[in-house]
Amino acid sequence: MSNAQDFILAVEGLTVSFDGFKAVDDLSFYVDPQEIRVIIGPNGAGKTTVLDLICGKTRATDGSIKFRGRELTRMSEHAIVHAGVGRKFQNPSVFEDLTVFENLEISYPRGRSVFGALLFRRDKAVLDAVHETAATVFLSDHLDQPAGLLSHGQKQWLEIGMLLIQDPELLMLDEPVAGMSVAERRQTAELLRTITRQRSVIVIEHDMQFVEDIAHRVTVMHQGRMLAEGSLEHVKNDPRVVEVYLGHRESREEAAHA
Repeated sequence: MSNAQDFILAVEGLTVSFDGFKAVDDLSFYVDPQEIRVIIGPNGAGKTTVLDLICGKTRATDGSIKFRGRELTRMSEHAIVHAGVGRKFQNPSVFEDLTVFENLEISYPRGRSVFGALLFRRDKAVLDAVHETAATVFLSDHLDQPAGLLSHGQKQWLEIGMLLIQDPELLMLDEPVAGMSVAERRQTAELLRTITRQRSVIVIEHDMQFVEDIAHRVTVMHQGRMLAEGSLEHVKNDPRVVEVYLGHRESREEAAHA
């Protein structure tokens, strides 16, 4: 039996109640180093709330979240970021009036604020980190471009880059390919595979083709609880998952193409 210390993230008995409603109910799962874990499930299943709990935005009512053996449930959001957990929300939030270069530079760990970032000396370490990160997120040719002129997909990549330059060990992404073109979704899958050579990633996603492209393991949530877990092939063949999630999705997709 593995010890919780063996995992980069160990979530055990996690529960949060809002006015008596359990948005997350006794949830446990474990993420390995260099793993892409995808969380799927119907709307209202509690997926985003799980990320809120891990990053400290929401406080757990009960249970434990250990990151590299450190208990996160008693730490502030700021301390959790410093511990090595990065979170990207569903809509990209970049500084649209600044260039791609400046967005990445601001996010470099020595620049904790806009003023702090723009006032510190632009030394070789900063330049190297910006150029390396831009190359990773396919934006090397856009460094001098204002972020507001990027496509929706490129803004998503820039925000991922703004997290990567902080070098988190765990990256959490909420629907990273929503609104992307097919080509951009493919590139994002490639990006996530690159990222996990050095870190773990948790992704919330509805696009099943994208899930198939990236997932090492899948956690299926329903009404705040874990419904199934395992490879995508395993959960796709679970009758409960088909009943509460995949069957409804397929019906909607067929109707959309009719």
